[in-house]
Order: sequence, then C-alpha cells, then structure tokens
Amino acid sequence: MSLVKRGKLAQLCLRNHAILYTAIRNHWNKDYKPLPYPKTQEEREAAAAKYGLTTAEYEVYPDDGLGRGDYPKLPDISGEAKDSHYPWDFPELKRNFGEPIHADVDLMGEDRYDVTKKHQIPGWMQWTQFLGVVFGTFALYFYLERSKMFVGQLPKQYPYKGQNHYTFDTDE
Repeated sequence: MSLVKRGKLAQLCLRNHAILYTAIRNHWNKDYKPLPYPKTQEEREAAAAKYGLTTAEYEVYPDDGLGRGDYPKLPDISGEAKDSHYPWDFPELKRNFGEPIHADVDLMGEDRYDVTKKHQIPGWMQWTQFLGVVFGTFALYFYLERSKMFVGQLPKQYPYKGQNHYTFDTDE
C-alpha cells in the first residue's frame, strides 16, 4: 500500500498497460472470498442469500480442507449442455448476471471438456489403446535397433577412364 500512497504504482500503471490491466482485473476481491464452512442453520441461510440461492438449493462442498468454505456446490453442467437459445445475459458465456459460477469453471467452459458427455469408447479401452501403441512402438524400436538399414555407396564412377571430367570439386 505504501507504493499506492506515494503514487509510484499509479505512474507505473499509466506507462504500462499490461500492469494496469493486471492490477484492475486480477485482484482478489474481499467481498467474493468464501467465508468459513457454515455450521449453523442461520449461517447456511446467510450463505444461501449471499449467493442468490434458496436454502433448498444451497448445498456446500464437504469440509475437506481445500478452502472452498461456504461456496455452493453447483451441479456439473458444461457450457455445451446449456441451452443456446435461452436469452442469457451473457450469451457468449451462457450465464446470467449475478449467477454463481461453478468452482471448476475453468474446466467446464464451452471450449473445454464437456463433463455431461457420454463417450462412445470407455476410458479403460482408451488407455489400453494408447499404451498398446506406445509400448508397441518401443518394442519395434528395440527389436529393430540391431539391424540398421542404410543406403550403400560406392566410389563415383566416370565413363572413359583416363579422360578429364569437369566437376565442381576444388583442386586441393
């Protein structure tokens, strides 16, 4: 805070737009920091009102020490699974104003992994195929490492021995 009071940070921010953007956008806002895990019914009701949810909708993450506190446990719905024809306040994010975001929002955007998608090939089969290709490639490499293949070369042959032939080699 002493830099802000002296004005040096403000001068630095005015000269460098990247620092200004970082200072404005990427700060931790104390109003949005989750409070401790709610223990009483009054704390649950206050936390539900803080996040704009009813007490029936409000469910918290288990107190496992990850620091999520009173943040609500929202259903796992990816951006692709949301209705694209709904009149969203922010249609590019498929999100309404004031709506709490999921704790794993960086994973579940429209351009990210779709958690609601059911894959055609199960995960164990995907891993089996991947490891089969990797270990098969290594097995071929180690098996064929003994028999090196190369193009054989003989000395250059010129027609009519004893005559001069022009080449681009230097005489040394």
